[in-house]
Amino acid sequence: MSRVLALDYGRRRIGVAISDPTRTIAQPLPTLVRRRGKRPPFTRILQLTEERDVDEIVVGLPLLASGDEGLMAEEVREFADGLARRSGLPVEFWDERLTSVQAERALARLDLPASSRREKQRVDAMAAVIILQAYLDARQQS
Repeated sequence: MSRVLALDYGRRRIGVAISDPTRTIAQPLPTLVRRRGKRPPFTRILQLTEERDVDEIVVGLPLLASGDEGLMAEEVREFADGLARRSGLPVEFWDERLTSVQAERALARLDLPASSRREKQRVDAMAAVIILQAYLDARQQS
C-alpha cells in the first residue's frame, strides 16, 4: 500500500510527515531546511516520495483568520504547483490555520527539555503531523 506525504511549507523550513501504509497514522520525518534565497528542496522531496512509496501529497495552506488567502497562500500554491509538475503526483491542500500553536502545545506535553520543545524544526515537523492526521481522519470519515 502507498503512503501520503504532508508538507508544512515555510520560507526557512519545511515540516514533513508521512502516513503509515494503511493511511491511518501520521508520523514526522526530518524537517527540510531551506537555504535563504534558494528554491524549495524539490529534489529531496521527490526522493522521499520514491523512497517511501508515496502516491499523494498534502500541503498545508496558510489561510488568514477570515478564511481568505493571503500572499503566503499564493506562495504555497506556487510551490505545490511546481511539486505536482515535477512529481506527477496529486497534490491536495489542507487548511493549516493554528497548526503551529497546536504543535507547540503538543510538544509542551512531551517529557522533553524546554529547549528541545521550542526547537523550530520540531514545531514544523509536528505541524506537518497535525496537518496530515487531520487530512487522514477526514478521508476515513468520508
